[in-house]
Amino acid sequence: MAKKEDVEYMAGGATQNTMRVAQWMLQKPKSVSFIGCIGKDEFGGKMKEATMKDGLNAVYMEDESTATGTCAACIMGGERSLVANLSAANNYKAEHLQKPENWAIVEKAKFYYMSGFFITVSPESILSVAKHAAENDKCFMMNLAAPFIMEVPPFKAVLMDALPFVDYLFGNETEALTYAKTEGWETTDLSEIALRIARMPKASGCRPRTVVFTQGAEPTIIAVGGVVHKLPIIKLAKEELVDTNGAGDSFVGGFLSQLVQGKSLKDCCRAGNYAANVVIQRSGCTFPDKPSFLDAVKANATNQWGIPDEN
Repeated sequence: MAKKEDVEYMAGGATQNTMRVAQWMLQKPKSVSFIGCIGKDEFGGKMKEATMKDGLNAVYMEDESTATGTCAACIMGGERSLVANLSAANNYKAEHLQKPENWAIVEKAKFYYMSGFFITVSPESILSVAKHAAENDKCFMMNLAAPFIMEVPPFKAVLMDALPFVDYLFGNETEALTYAKTEGWETTDLSEIALRIARMPKASGCRPRTVVFTQGAEPTIIAVGGVVHKLPIIKLAKEELVDTNGAGDSFVGGFLSQLVQGKSLKDCCRAGNYAANVVIQRSGCTFPDKPSFLDAVKANATNQWGIPDEN
């Protein structure tokens, strides 16, 4: 595929896409940091160039013995087919995170987000950041990421170890149903599943857990404080849909861009829906130079967004 002349290259990976979108929405260079692993090769160089262009503060562990992870995305009629070669992305080590210059980034931050995919790579890194967040009244967030995270017992065990520290948990409808099934819950009601996860024990009592489930073209479900909100997505004509790759990651990126500014849950979800709507109308997880989020909010002033202002 790389031999083709019209191939487009962009920084990718679930968490990195979320961070790129959050950085784009914030528009202040290096407001967002990302830590991961790449190889010392051509694709690693392309990754650095792409994240630098996005304004992201990317701090990579560089594995000289393994190639940079890649993922080929083939898009036809708005549908996607992905072929991933994780390579160096699978080789991140907690020792890199613990280096003084890197842990300083952790200490300076007030919000942390990790995809469930990282469970397969460095559980030690997840728990060290999660515990730091709980001990310092900071906000720790995760994404269920994929059904296999719940279906493979060792991975599910790491998720359950991390869950008490999770302040915001994201996922889609398939992941939510898989979680419920692996817990032995008989319900398939997504609102009930969200409520039950939100009620599960937390390590820190400084804030209730918020659970956010996206479900494609159906309303987003948000459970917090024993209450469920349902937020309609921004409607999009089928002919305007280009590529759904990165839609969920983009939603989280938009959501986080408002959360870190202390905005209401309504504004967070508005931004998530806006970001996802922008990305699915383009090829790959890409976006224009500047967001027009405030214009989009005004255009949807008739409360299409659907939930109250209170957090």
